[in-house]
Amino acid sequence: MRFATYEYRNRRQVAVVEEDGTLHPLPGVSSLTDLLAGGGGLPELLDAGSVTLDVPPGPHISDVTLLPPLQPPTVRDFVTFEEHVEGVRRSVDGAAGVPEQWYAAPTFYFTNPYAVYGPYDDIPMPPGASMLDFELEVAAVIGKEGRDLTPEQARDHIIGYTIFNDWSARDLQSAEMRVGLGPCKGKDTATTLGPFLVTADALDKYRDADGFLRLALTAEINGKVVGEDLLSNMSWTFEEMVAYASRGTRVRPGDVLGSGTCGNGGCLAELWGVRGTQDPAPLKPGDTVTLTVEGIGTVSNTVVAGADPVPLPAARLRSRERP
Repeated sequence: MRFATYEYRNRRQVAVVEEDGTLHPLPGVSSLTDLLAGGGGLPELLDAGSVTLDVPPGPHISDVTLLPPLQPPTVRDFVTFEEHVEGVRRSVDGAAGVPEQWYAAPTFYFTNPYAVYGPYDDIPMPPGASMLDFELEVAAVIGKEGRDLTPEQARDHIIGYTIFNDWSARDLQSAEMRVGLGPCKGKDTATTLGPFLVTADALDKYRDADGFLRLALTAEINGKVVGEDLLSNMSWTFEEMVAYASRGTRVRPGDVLGSGTCGNGGCLAELWGVRGTQDPAPLKPGDTVTLTVEGIGTVSNTVVAGADPVPLPAARLRSRERP
């Protein structure tokens, strides 16, 4: 089952989406995040969706403005594709291979839940950036709370999946990473989610013998294909990622966990590392990035000019006086 959040005649609504694009609104539901907060998981969501199929349909998807399927309370972004790590590392510092520590656990960082954009929204250039990049990912969405989960338990906590574009200002990110913490403004301006939340059961037919979802991934810039991969090339399953995320803490309904960027052209920085030159060039206003994931759909965003950065001083060197 596919769920969408949309705006129609100045009203926000959540609906089940049929194959032909017909929308079946959930009565009184304007936020998928609020609906998931009940914590009933996949059975509760499927029940809510099934009820709508027995009532008159709403508008067609072509007549509405699609919004992000949900507004997540937290967004974790993992890095689970070995090929992506190899390429980006070569691009950033010329190093070969993958750091040994990467193989130990599915590393992630928290990104900005307040910068979520819809599947067809314009994306502003981050202030002060000149090297904007896309990142083709798939995200799992949590449907019920859990703590210290095993991978087997984690499967029941994943309610569905959506496309995830982790827009990255590579010049800002590169400078920030030299501090030794992690990305901040390089990843802070935009994350695309959409076009739908596809329930986990609908993608079970793509699951291979090792538990990976074998979904075809395609990235295009201005109509030209620049990347193709399979989601099953991840080195950890989503269930293993959720289990790790829940270690010593909680995952809660609505939390989003990105797969990390796929390989073979899942972002420009990887291609730059492989080719030794910025080919294709960094994204600029007017460029349109289209990402397609088998079984989920397509998102397509156009880059537009952003705000100028507000000037701030460099750090003051203080005297380090003591009381």
